[in-house]
Amino acid sequence: MALITLDDGKANTLSHESIAALREALSLAESESRAVVLSGRPGFFCAGFDLKLARAGHEAMRGLVAAGADMLMQILSFPQPVLMACTGHAMAMGAVMLLSADVCIGAEGPFKIGLNEVSIGMPLPAFVVELARSRLSPRHFFAATCNARIYDPIGAVQAGYLDRICSPEGVVDQTVAEAGNLGKILVPEALKITKQYARSAIINSLRSTLSRGLSSFELFEG
Repeated sequence: MALITLDDGKANTLSHESIAALREALSLAESESRAVVLSGRPGFFCAGFDLKLARAGHEAMRGLVAAGADMLMQILSFPQPVLMACTGHAMAMGAVMLLSADVCIGAEGPFKIGLNEVSIGMPLPAFVVELARSRLSPRHFFAATCNARIYDPIGAVQAGYLDRICSPEGVVDQTVAEAGNLGKILVPEALKITKQYARSAIINSLRSTLSRGLSSFELFEG
């Protein structure tokens, strides 16, 4: 079992550098482990893209979104189980990462989880909408995407971002234990083929809509 930890000492925002490091760690884990756990730092799982790049212009932000989409495809198509220990806040792309996991266990506490893009002037890419549609409760889907509803961990379980919650002190250990169990009981080749079937629609959506979405991407002011 491989444990990959995101920790920039702050809110765990995603830059080109952190995305590249995460993708490299995933590639290494694929060849060496039967399951992967992705964890954040205490209090923060991931706050999404580094929006300082938004100030550098639309092209810079498009490049970061494209890099994030490539990372998502790697997670969604990963042949081994991918579990996420949501150690705190998970906003925007951080919440999208939760939706791409096979299993997600969250920490109890006053944390915010959700897709806040519309509230900050960023349209959700079509593939994110379809990923949310495939994972979130139909009762919460529209509010979570179009209304940018933000959830606490209990609400995030009800909406579908998280599978269950536990104490902040135990969230990584519980996720690691679950990963170890899945790594033992699941037959790798059977899992790989079945995940391909299960995820093919969303991966195809990501590939087919990404270019069009990036070409029309812009940030809107409220």
